[in-house]
Amino acid sequence: MTAAFVENSHAPSARAWDYLLQTWRELDVPEGWRAEIDEGQIVLVPPPHAHHNGIAEMVQRRLYRGLPDGLGIYQTLGVHVAPLGKLYVPDLVVMPTELIAAADPETSDPLDAAEALLVVEITSRGNAREDRTKKYRAYARAGVPMYLLIDRFDTRGAMCTLFTEPNDDGTFKHVDAVPFGKQLTLPAPFDVSIPTDEFPGRAAP
Repeated sequence: MTAAFVENSHAPSARAWDYLLQTWRELDVPEGWRAEIDEGQIVLVPPPHAHHNGIAEMVQRRLYRGLPDGLGIYQTLGVHVAPLGKLYVPDLVVMPTELIAAADPETSDPLDAAEALLVVEITSRGNAREDRTKKYRAYARAGVPMYLLIDRFDTRGAMCTLFTEPNDDGTFKHVDAVPFGKQLTLPAPFDVSIPTDEFPGRAAP
């Protein structure tokens, strides 16, 4: 079950955001599903395919090889894109561990996306457009320094794209894209290569 999307660059009012966030906190989401806040409404994202999870596991394993002390990799962490009033749950997000430790134990509030060092989204057939457009713009506006988009459904063929150097206008200055089968290198503080030839399920466009 998903809500319809309407393009809107304005964040909800403070009152509307507080209501949405409180509702999000109280949702009884089915196991494996994720609840996100986008365009002033709560959207339920269904569980992904096993190949999707396999890619996430492989990327996470590679990231750990070069992960500096004080950083952690999280799979179900909500992040708040404050400039746009959005709340996403990325497939992977790298955050300082001190922020995780300092989180309020009584609530499940999201962390500020601006604190993330890396956000990873892996497209599913039903949400690829949102990952390529809305989330791309949102993570840039939040100032996330690296956005890794793993797109099995790109019309050019399965692609792995790293966006860096975010702009306030919702774009990234630098793009490094490789097709599945090539290695993609993540710069400091990770300094690791992602061997995309090992990714399962190279889906047709």
